[in-house]
Amino acid sequence: MAVERAVPVDRAGRAGGHVIEMQRRRLLSATVELAYEQGVQALTVATICKRSGLSRKTFYDIFEEREECLHATFEEALAQATGVVCRAAAGEGSVQRARGAQRAHGWLEQTRAGLQAFLYFLDREPGMGRLLVVEALGAGHQTLEARRRGIAQVITHIDKGRTETRAGREPPPLTAEGVVGAVLSVIHARMLQGEPQPLAELSGPLMAMIVQPYLGPAAAQRELERPVVAPESPSVPRLPTDPFKDLPLRFTYRTARVLSTIADTPGASSKQVADASGVTDQGQISRLLARLQRNGLIHDSGVGPTKGMARAWSLTERGESVLQATGQA
Repeated sequence: MAVERAVPVDRAGRAGGHVIEMQRRRLLSATVELAYEQGVQALTVATICKRSGLSRKTFYDIFEEREECLHATFEEALAQATGVVCRAAAGEGSVQRARGAQRAHGWLEQTRAGLQAFLYFLDREPGMGRLLVVEALGAGHQTLEARRRGIAQVITHIDKGRTETRAGREPPPLTAEGVVGAVLSVIHARMLQGEPQPLAELSGPLMAMIVQPYLGPAAAQRELERPVVAPESPSVPRLPTDPFKDLPLRFTYRTARVLSTIADTPGASSKQVADASGVTDQGQISRLLARLQRNGLIHDSGVGPTKGMARAWSLTERGESVLQATGQA
């Protein structure tokens, strides 16, 4: 008979937080997909739950309402886009940086790099891009306020162009607000038209719009003639994909604890797994272990179901991958 061993529970005890975060990401990804396909006006708790494969109870455990979920999704997309733009403006990962050139610190170079990075982000992440530029306008107060703050940061940077002009010829501060509004308006219009041309091809004309009030028509013409240069090794983050989308199993806190227990002590018996996971109902743990085995997440490496002989559970390769996706491995 198998020797009973103590099963550490500290990692299993942390499983709940990882499962909640995983479920939250699934809701955010579903919101991006639905907003892109149907628009934010068609977003409901029911449609988000259906797309994510989660229950309404799970939704309300994480978000109070639909608008809070939409706002969180917008903030995530904004953070992704801001990171891409800031890294490009700092010269990180740019073509010039990859070729060993000096980082571009001037306003013009930073603006060009940031704009190109933003346009490439919109092309590569159309779901998040449409949410940022188009769909956020139909959202609630929280999302609109987040959008306003994001635009204000861009306006602050563009306004630095006044320091590049000749003394006494600086355009008024309102110029930056008008320029940013015009650029967003063009991008918004292209997205609504669904034109097949990549948005990145607009970088020259948009840069010309931006620099003309500050550096004059000659500089604007140079930007129009400048070729569009794609990043050599683009690194555009994404909202995490759902590793459980095709798994016909409801992944809960208890499921994560069971997998964590088995990972910590390969060969644990059903009783050990139940005790460490806090499952007091023998029938419940038996059914859960059977489902995990049926879906290829665990396997019995012991002597099998012979009466009086304990099972010895271990994770399969797929089980290890799923556990790793929850941050428990």
